Amino acid sequence: MIREAVIIAGGKGTRISRLFPDIPKPLIPIDGVPIIERQILQMKKYGVEKFYITVGYKGDLIKNYLRDGSKLEVEIEYIEEKEPLGTAGALFYLKNKITKDFIISMGDLIYDVSWKRAFEFHQRVSADLTLLIHPNDHPYDSDIVIVDKTGRVIGWLPKNLERKKPYRNIVNSGLYIATPKILEFIEKPVKTDLEKDVVFSNLDKMCIYGYRTSEYIKDVGTPERYDRVKTDIKRDLISKRNLDKPQKAIFLDRDGTLNKYKGFITDWREIELEEGVVEGLKQINRSEYLAIVVTNQAVVAFGKCSEEDVDMMHARLDTLLGKEGAYVDDIFYCPHYPERGYPGERVEYKIDCECRKPKTGLLEKAAEKYNIDLKKSWLIGDSTVDIQTAKNAGIKSILVLTGLKGTDGKYNVKPDYIASNLKEAVGIVLKIG
Repeated sequence: MIREAVIIAGGKGTRISRLFPDIPKPLIPIDGVPIIERQILQMKKYGVEKFYITVGYKGDLIKNYLRDGSKLEVEIEYIEEKEPLGTAGALFYLKNKITKDFIISMGDLIYDVSWKRAFEFHQRVSADLTLLIHPNDHPYDSDIVIVDKTGRVIGWLPKNLERKKPYRNIVNSGLYIATPKILEFIEKPVKTDLEKDVVFSNLDKMCIYGYRTSEYIKDVGTPERYDRVKTDIKRDLISKRNLDKPQKAIFLDRDGTLNKYKGFITDWREIELEEGVVEGLKQINRSEYLAIVVTNQAVVAFGKCSEEDVDMMHARLDTLLGKEGAYVDDIFYCPHYPERGYPGERVEYKIDCECRKPKTGLLEKAAEKYNIDLKKSWLIGDSTVDIQTAKNAGIKSILVLTGLKGTDGKYNVKPDYIASNLKEAVGIVLKIG
């Protein structure tokens, strides 16, 4: 397991300074415990013993509080910035000190992460650098990470550039697992940005992956985010989202539930949000439940569009939701259809798979990835296929009266509940639990 970590704690934190003008951002207390102490204790649970902390603005306050780390039963070594070195410049001084994989954490984050699961992914893909990535409620002003189907990082969309096409809501969280190789790309102790100058400038020179997680990782860089994090700590939401603990999910159909039903959708421009979707997803995002989309997309098997087209549809969905401050934790889809004999069909997708609803393969795949307890989860959809899927999985179901409104007639089943739209359906889930 990982034994060393670096915490980047040299920044000034101008946006939050009106609440805490006299202390550096990593020392901001939340429920009586400074952010940086929470980080150290969280990583310590997973075996991290040695911490390198970069300090600059009011760094003496951090050093006087943490000292050598003995009161937290860890070892701490400080890297002092005589002048601001950004988020990576101070890593130059670690070149002859770190020889094995290590964690990098920005100093203004609150999180509870299963480093064991993240490190297993990092090792499995043999990454030089792994970014912990996730969706957030403000992707429009965040740097977007672009990954391929395996999770390898292949590009990025800077937040300050105009985006003319839809984009997936995949954002760098500010947490990393790195090998010493990344230190080769920090040639001098000068102001350097970890994302721009080290990560995204060297995608062709390093094996860089994104580990997608639903765990709680939020910065407290603004007064509004600070208040939200305080509330979430009191609700114990942060620790409950750690993926070592079984999760609860609300599985969501796509067409007719999230976006308006239009038969086979073949172009991302056709995606329009259904009534009550934004409000419903915001409720899920603030709850203990994950929002997981599970959708049949036989349009691929029929040869009417490609899987790349489907990904663009999901990018459109992500973009529309993100503009309204909502998101889904992940999307799982089935491109298959078992029956053959249609003009233009793609034979390679004409299989009797385990992922096409009402079979439960998509739910099981999501459950494995996010440690979801299906018995405590729900499924919301607009068709009898969705309701039958829920019954096959042994979970509760809600039929929404949008889209098909249950009139597809494919299965003779009844839902556990009926709701006018997603907002009302989510309200039922959160009331019953």
